[in-house]
Amino acid sequence: MSDYLVRMAQQPALRSVIKTIGLPTPQTLARAGGPYVDTPLAGKTVLFGAGDGATASKKVQTTLKAMGAEAQSAADVTGDSRFNAVVFDATGMTDPAQLRALYDFFHPIMRNFTGNARVVLLADVPETADSVPAAVAARAVEGFVRSLAKEIGRKGATANLVYVEKGAEDRVAGVLRFFLSDHSTYVDGQPVRVTRGGKMPRSVPVTRPLDGKVALVTGGARGIGAATAERLSQEGAHVVVLDIPADAETLETTAKAVGGTALAQDITDADAPRAIADFLKDNFGGVDIVVHNAGVTRDKMLANMAEHLWDMVLAINLRSILAIDEVLLGDKIVNDHGRILCLSSIGGIAGNAGQTNYGATKAGLIGYVQSQGQKFGDRGITVNAVAPGFIETRMTAEMPFMIREGGRRMNSMSQGGQPQDVAELLTFLATPGAGGVSGNVVRVCGQSLIGA
Repeated sequence: MSDYLVRMAQQPALRSVIKTIGLPTPQTLARAGGPYVDTPLAGKTVLFGAGDGATASKKVQTTLKAMGAEAQSAADVTGDSRFNAVVFDATGMTDPAQLRALYDFFHPIMRNFTGNARVVLLADVPETADSVPAAVAARAVEGFVRSLAKEIGRKGATANLVYVEKGAEDRVAGVLRFFLSDHSTYVDGQPVRVTRGGKMPRSVPVTRPLDGKVALVTGGARGIGAATAERLSQEGAHVVVLDIPADAETLETTAKAVGGTALAQDITDADAPRAIADFLKDNFGGVDIVVHNAGVTRDKMLANMAEHLWDMVLAINLRSILAIDEVLLGDKIVNDHGRILCLSSIGGIAGNAGQTNYGATKAGLIGYVQSQGQKFGDRGITVNAVAPGFIETRMTAEMPFMIREGGRRMNSMSQGGQPQDVAELLTFLATPGAGGVSGNVVRVCGQSLIGA
């Protein structure tokens, strides 16, 4: 469903009108619309800076160059400068006084961002800092990034943070590539942790990174699942698209469109975990990527909620995932350097009236990911979750007008996301370059004002 306010804001005369009456004027968001390219920053103006004692700068500059950028320094900035991307390395801070470097670097350039600019900061992991002042400084960077993102979001620009564990600097390239590209359009104000735990694959290709990989996407017949199947396929994966037998016709169409394989299966059946595992083993020898996308809502205020609605949502959204993974991981159907990805939700972070069942399942998945994130590092397997905010789907199109408008506007970009935006984040987390990212919950919500 298209957004009337975004369409109106593209027309100068109407843009003036909606500004006059106090409505937001959303920027048309730049989306990549295709597979990864080798040099996404070619022809773009990139500014790089670093604080005293920064430890990741060498790797950052190498990555920027590999992406096709000729990075400028603060000394090159003039009043007419315009930046498509800005990176600041704030690692190595030992005292909050060093936060002044953020002001000194960003204050002069706040009017120099282009529309849809990408800003990335790097900081140390606070929990592993060498001292209390260092931990304070590192955590303060996150507050800076979240606030900065809200200041520049009206331009369609994003700001995100990469926490880098000491010794993991060589693992930041993939994360930088994602956050600095238009594949990350609707991921805004988010921290991602890169750690040195777990094995990285020997080869980390930047284009077609999923060649030879097998992916399973549950609930893949339509919506976010279908968009994810398409993106994984674009990057080289053979996708097993799973959905309920009642959707067999749509399922077959989606699987055919991505050159994948259809698997009609109700994931709540008692024998589903074994059936899925056997299918993957017998046909492909295993699986590399598992995307737990299948989920439902059955909304009622708790006082009015029938127990079968509670049981249904818990069974589909949570218990089936744990049961499937128990077999896939326990029997080593998931290959080394595999990726387990779960669809959580803003509803599992902030909660929503009428969604006690749904919120419980999506928060439960966050607990699952955080508890499993480091358990399979010896095999290079990562476990992460994605938490969408307001995404334009068939479900949101059926919302009452005012509720839909509230969902669309209550974020830094004043508009909803697209299924493609969720698919982009899932696809990045499925790549070899995300091997240093595990146990993370990353929101794709345009920096929703609801929740943390």
